[in-house]
Amino acid sequence: MLKRITGYHQDADQHWVAELECGHGQHVRHNPPWEVRPWVLTEEGRQKMIGTTLRCMICAAPFTWPAQK
Repeated sequence: MLKRITGYHQDADQHWVAELECGHGQHVRHNPPWEVRPWVLTEEGRQKMIGTTLRCMICAAPFTWPAQK
């Protein structure tokens, strides 16, 4: 499910995490050749991406009920 980026914060390892409109977070790393996101390296680049969408992996995951004990 595509969700808009509303902000950013850094995790304990100083990696950037996009804050999504659904309340979940999505890591946004620049780690070529696997992840090419040079915009994450600067404040200006991150700000330009506010309002764009990323796929929320949590919202996209099928829901399963926890096992009962």
